[in-house]
Amino acid sequence: MAMARRWTPQRFVTLRRIRVIACIAATSIALAGSFAFTARKSVALNINGQTTQVTTYAMTATRLLEEQGVDIKTHDIVTTSSGDQLANHAVVTVQSAYQTTINIDGTSVPFWTVATSADQLLGFFEENQNNATKITVDIDNVYNQLTGGLVINQDGPVTVIADGKTSVAPNGKLPAASILDSKGIVLNKEDRVSVEKDGDTTILRVRRVTHGEETRTAIVPYSTQTIIDSNLPEGQSEIRQQGVNGEKTQVYNVTYVDGVAESETLKSETVTTMAIDQIIAVGAAKSDTDKGSDKGSDKGSDKKSDSADNGKADSGFNNQHESSGNNANNTGDKNNSSSGNNTNTDTNNNAGNTGGNNSGNTGNTGNTGNTGNSGNTGNSGNTGGGTNNNSGSSGSDSGTTTTPSGRLWHATVAQAQAYAAGAAAQRGWTGNDWDCLVKLWNRESRWLWYAENASSGAYGIPQSRPADKMAAFGANYRDDAAVQIDWGLWYIAQTYGSPSKAWQHSEQIGWY
Repeated sequence: MAMARRWTPQRFVTLRRIRVIACIAATSIALAGSFAFTARKSVALNINGQTTQVTTYAMTATRLLEEQGVDIKTHDIVTTSSGDQLANHAVVTVQSAYQTTINIDGTSVPFWTVATSADQLLGFFEENQNNATKITVDIDNVYNQLTGGLVINQDGPVTVIADGKTSVAPNGKLPAASILDSKGIVLNKEDRVSVEKDGDTTILRVRRVTHGEETRTAIVPYSTQTIIDSNLPEGQSEIRQQGVNGEKTQVYNVTYVDGVAESETLKSETVTTMAIDQIIAVGAAKSDTDKGSDKGSDKGSDKKSDSADNGKADSGFNNQHESSGNNANNTGDKNNSSSGNNTNTDTNNNAGNTGGNNSGNTGNTGNTGNTGNSGNTGNSGNTGGGTNNNSGSSGSDSGTTTTPSGRLWHATVAQAQAYAAGAAAQRGWTGNDWDCLVKLWNRESRWLWYAENASSGAYGIPQSRPADKMAAFGANYRDDAAVQIDWGLWYIAQTYGSPSKAWQHSEQIGWY
């Protein structure tokens, strides 16, 4: 007969621990099974219109695309029907972007797009576009791009305008090259092809580019010479030889677009008639010795005072100005003991450079306001330069030509908004989303490409902080509105999903 196990407090604690561990294990197994079942999901992956059904455990679209080996470029657009988290039966859409060229009110701008036709691309701009803005799609290289996959109009006919004639191509689903071939239009290498909208009409336009020479006659202005004639009274002048303009023949190479001159360069010029100088005689000024004994006695007394002041001026007033740096370029002028001379030198040297801190501008003393030297780092010490210094810098800036190297270089507000209208619409952001985007960036930067927050360092139209975040979309992010807008739209898509949600956050928090 077996003895019953004796109950003890220790045995009770042990049994309870066993039960707890068993429950935890059972729960963990159940959760793991449930997680495995729910994490495995079926997703429709659409890449440029081609859909495949895939099975994945990925929690986000980014992870799914990595698993599937889909390489996403900077300007590509990725959308997920279930939002940030990948759900079962979600649809992930990838649209690969390519670069074409649009024309905004006469300014050509490279534009990244996912449009499947030129007509669709123009439609993007129409949805959010300001009526005053004219948008066309330019096809720059006819040999490389016209035969590509970009069709003109998926849904209908195309009006063709070339050589002063207008015709209609019924099948707009063809590339531009095919449509032009069907009309018997042969393109030359430099001819320009563009697509534009006129109401509901899609227009494929060909503009012929030709070159020619133009010969013109230009005037060669005569010069004027002045001679001193001691026989004339002091201050009197007379023309001894009348000046006559010459002539020169100039030959220009001219580029014509549809017969209208667009640009020209000077090829050569030949002087055909020499200009004849105009000669003016002027009476000589009389010397001091000719002005009488009274003048001589005055001069003598002046010499005495000058002699008495020579050493004092060098050791005093003049030397003081040299030590402050104002006479850096007047080496050897210490004998100019006249206080008037020293005062003038000091005034010239200090125009726009109070304190004489002219390091970095050696040789420029006396250049009032340092016109033309705004870029010299030596002027960094010219604090208190006053109005002259500022006006000098302004004059220099206005004369400097900066070569644009971006896509939408130093854009106006109208250009920036026109560009953003199309870029936002191809993400599906129209109507309220577009209105919210306009309000959001009005608040952030007033749509100014150079807007900068001095305290935070946020920069540009979308107010990127720091500014170099935008470098992923282009190296010229500080000057190129297209780069700033492209990055700003991407940021909104990644962070908020839409401009309306970003605006809501800005309204509640004060930033986005």
